[in-house]
Amino acid sequence: MRFRRTAVVLAVSASLLAPATAEAAPSGGAPPGWVTLTESSLEGVHGTAPDVTIRNVLTVTAAGTALRVRLSNPFGATAMTVRSVWAGRQPSTNSPALAPGSNHRATFGFRHTVTIPPGASVWTDPLPLPVRRGDHVAVSVYAPGAPVDDHTFPPPATDTPGSFTSAGPGDAGADESGSAYGPFAPGVLWWTDAISAVSPARGTIVALGDSITDGYNAFGGGPRWTDVLAERMETLPPWRRLSVANAGISGNTVSVQPNPYDPTGQCCGPPAPMRLDRDVLSLPGVRYVLLLEGTNDLGGGDNAPPAPAAQVIDAMRTIAGRVHAAGHRIVGATILPMCNAAGSAKEQARLAVDAWIRTSGTFDAVLDFDAVLRDPADPTVIRADWRTDCYHPNAAGDRILGDSIDLKVFAR
Repeated sequence: MRFRRTAVVLAVSASLLAPATAEAAPSGGAPPGWVTLTESSLEGVHGTAPDVTIRNVLTVTAAGTALRVRLSNPFGATAMTVRSVWAGRQPSTNSPALAPGSNHRATFGFRHTVTIPPGASVWTDPLPLPVRRGDHVAVSVYAPGAPVDDHTFPPPATDTPGSFTSAGPGDAGADESGSAYGPFAPGVLWWTDAISAVSPARGTIVALGDSITDGYNAFGGGPRWTDVLAERMETLPPWRRLSVANAGISGNTVSVQPNPYDPTGQCCGPPAPMRLDRDVLSLPGVRYVLLLEGTNDLGGGDNAPPAPAAQVIDAMRTIAGRVHAAGHRIVGATILPMCNAAGSAKEQARLAVDAWIRTSGTFDAVLDFDAVLRDPADPTVIRADWRTDCYHPNAAGDRILGDSIDLKVFAR
């Protein structure tokens, strides 16, 4: 569970997109507005930026216009000065080249530069960059000398977030040809942690989780389960669609405790309750939170013992309470099998947490991911053809998870 991925935000004016169906939209629905279409949850700070430009690439999960990009400095001990930001559409993640005429220089309160204090975030002004679901948005950031707040673990192969680094020195953000940049670095994103826009989508689902949400080890050539969910949202009438923001961080814990894998605190992000405001509640258009987390707490590691069921349950209850207090709905997903022997303390703790998720009434709805992926012959493990290792589904397993979600859960 030590690896992860990122995501962003996005939206579009309903007047710019024709309905995909002749069916009439119901009256009384929420008007189009700002939503989060994709997200990249930053995990830690790793060094200082050299004199280069980083072209971050993220895939959006809904259509939108008036696009805004969020840059963050959550872990830096010093302020970061951003000298230049550009955003454009990228036809292929295999190349840093941008669609001609799509690249626009961003401003911050109509200024091209901005200083972000430690622990803070800033949004660009809206950009004239329309996008549709599945588009790749390239955000080129020039911030030499800035602390590198990043997301660095490798995601799966399909529509992966990642970045290109310019040969430097100097600002290469305006380069549409891509000739100034080196090879693609999958899963490496600096500073760029959200994209938002005005959209006909009625809101955003934020998937809060660990590496299973982040996409680690989802091998086999398919998308992550959150991307499958976004694909399926596209089949709904426009007024029922929701964007999907992936707030997964590999190695993350749902309870406040030392990270099981990393004594430095720089690999796996703060525990979910500590990052809830930044990675979930602060995002535009949040309507639902989908919580799938707890494997790392229950499994433990060299830096922290396995957590008891009560600790995980208390953390989930706290998160649900804060989400409800913010006016959103929360969906709980059961914890997947972890290869712990039947009757062992770890397996008993997992079963206790899953029983609580299913029956406590804490969540507005429950997705029984455990029941979907467990092996009928041995419910302590994920089915062999759907797993990469004891904790992680492969691409086939992610497809099964994404397809198993009843979209009626998100109908309110």
